[in-house]
Amino acid sequence: MKKVLIIIALIACIAAAGVWYLISGAGGIIKAQIEEQGSKYLDTKVTVFNVELVLSEGRMTITDLDVENPEGFSDEDAFSIETITLDLGTVTSEPYTVQTVTIKAPEMLYEMDASGKGNLILLKDNIQKSLPTSSSEPSTSDSASPLVIVENVTVSDLKLKLNFEKVDMGDLTPEQKTYEITLPTFNAGSIGKPNGIPADQVGLAIADAMLDNVIAKAKKEAKDALKDQAKDKLLEKASDKLKGLFN
Repeated sequence: MKKVLIIIALIACIAAAGVWYLISGAGGIIKAQIEEQGSKYLDTKVTVFNVELVLSEGRMTITDLDVENPEGFSDEDAFSIETITLDLGTVTSEPYTVQTVTIKAPEMLYEMDASGKGNLILLKDNIQKSLPTSSSEPSTSDSASPLVIVENVTVSDLKLKLNFEKVDMGDLTPEQKTYEITLPTFNAGSIGKPNGIPADQVGLAIADAMLDNVIAKAKKEAKDALKDQAKDKLLEKASDKLKGLFN
């Protein structure tokens, strides 16, 4: 069997794990690889409570995935996910198909340090360092991971906390610097179409797509909240210190 590197952070290469380890029932191996490879690629600690494989239904469920904040931020987790469910599609030939990845009840923290750098942006930057420059070029080495397509990634009941208490805003002094919102269910798109991407890159790609959606929403919510509390000129003066929100 080809060697599969289970990566990520957020999804920890569920797709790769599902396609190749589902057959062997190696839930413990998947759990260990999610933690090891996720921590490596995100450059922060990743832990998982349990991985359950239901062979008869072609399903895998990851329970309680936690990703610690990067160094330089608070002691809170950057995000935690209640369950991640993988439903397999066609697994008889490449590219292998994962029908759906369902991410349920994530809790994510978007905070900024004193320099205006966002924690989720830093995690996304770490992911970008490991993603391929092209998703359409299959690997040619003998030990290459198999190609995988994920048809649909759905995220539901996401609770997002915004925190920019550490940022010096000058004359802009909003009464509230922390906010909590619940996002409506959203689709983070497909991964690897049309030709598939190596299984050891799928998790990173899913995490990247999810963070894209959440970061965009976090920035919009924060900017709207600040606009409600400040005059245009004050907001303009503060914008240089809030590049993580305004860019």
